[in-house]
Amino acid sequence: MGRHYLPNLAHRDEMLKEIGFTSIEDLFSDVPKGMVQKFNLPKGKSEYEVFRELNEVLGQNRTALEMPSFLGAGTYFHYVPAHVKYLIERSEFLTAYTPYQPEVSQGMLQALFEYQSMIAELVGLPIVNSSMYDWGTAMAEAALMSARVTRRKKFVIPKALSPEKKAVLRTYTAGPGMEITEVPWDERGQVDMEKLKEAADGAAGVYVEVPNFFGLIEENLREIGEIAHEAGALFVVGADPTILGVVEAPGELGADIVVGEAAYFGNPMNFGGPRAGIFAVRNDKKLIRQMPGRIIGMSRDADGRRAFVMTLQTREQHIRRAKATSNICSNEALVAVAAAIHLATLGPRGLSELGEVILKNTAYLKKRLSEVAEVPFDGVNFKDVLVRFERPYSEVHEMLLARNIHGGHYIGEHFPELGEGALFAATETTRKEWVDALIEALKEVA
Repeated sequence: MGRHYLPNLAHRDEMLKEIGFTSIEDLFSDVPKGMVQKFNLPKGKSEYEVFRELNEVLGQNRTALEMPSFLGAGTYFHYVPAHVKYLIERSEFLTAYTPYQPEVSQGMLQALFEYQSMIAELVGLPIVNSSMYDWGTAMAEAALMSARVTRRKKFVIPKALSPEKKAVLRTYTAGPGMEITEVPWDERGQVDMEKLKEAADGAAGVYVEVPNFFGLIEENLREIGEIAHEAGALFVVGADPTILGVVEAPGELGADIVVGEAAYFGNPMNFGGPRAGIFAVRNDKKLIRQMPGRIIGMSRDADGRRAFVMTLQTREQHIRRAKATSNICSNEALVAVAAAIHLATLGPRGLSELGEVILKNTAYLKKRLSEVAEVPFDGVNFKDVLVRFERPYSEVHEMLLARNIHGGHYIGEHFPELGEGALFAATETTRKEWVDALIEALKEVA
């Protein structure tokens, strides 16, 4: 009798048929060939033999330290202090679920309260929820929230926006029937201000990012906010929090809502996830009541002792489904706690130093890349740098991989007007010798 390694194996064909596939290969057809590893573990193998076989497969992977990576566009190699992982693996955090009973969840509630407090100071807005799934879903929730508050159906975004975020946004807004309007970039890669004025008319919200998808720091952020407000729209800013030690907080520039990615602190790349989305608003009851997720607050118990509670919980688990703002669950809470620990470790000075190092490394990468390819946009870059090549970038990328260098993220598929464009990224972990090796390799292949 054959052994079933997965409890649902007997129902595999039935499950595949239900979702419209005929085989496991069809199910994973979007994964590049050669990337799917099959395991045939016959009856009789010992646990050690299975461990050894799996370890040999895992040994084919190379880390960002073994293979210098310039792949950015939303996922970046940041250093995470060792104590962060140690602390979040404590059972008090690791096994904690949604704190329905505050009397037995004070530790987790306080940790989330501290996360909210630090993010509030970072983004310049006083009200922060205890995290979303990721940046993309936070942006999409901001669009829905803008529509609820303004009773309008249009949301304006820059054309220079991550294709993944656009896909999430369109998925979230399809049901409510929202209109998504894209504003092109100008000759410097910034939001086209004249086109923005036209698009903002009748909008529920206007969204912009710092830095933008091309890695450029938007130079007209305050003016963009003024255009949004003059049109009666909410001003929504998506911010990479690692830049906020060296630029003005979005809340100080007029943002009504700030979203972003908290997982850049305290969490490894981990194949792209998990994440924790930032969501903050100004102190306005109309905005606070429409916020998705949960807000943790500090209060006093019956004996006058400090106590932490869920102050706002507009999820369908807690209130009538028709009144719920969002069904955001709890899997990102541990990621948010890790971010809080890392932020507390850095402090204001450390955060500024982090941003300065990333700016310096990005500037060096951009300067060197301009020696071997076209860098179409000037301005100040943070992490990502857009580069255009004369030959197909897929060829360039494969040749770099053959030289043990992971190149940039190809964006020509989604932005054909940019030609064979790719985003190359640097962070505080990027070493000068890695950049120099990249440039020498590009001289040979580009």
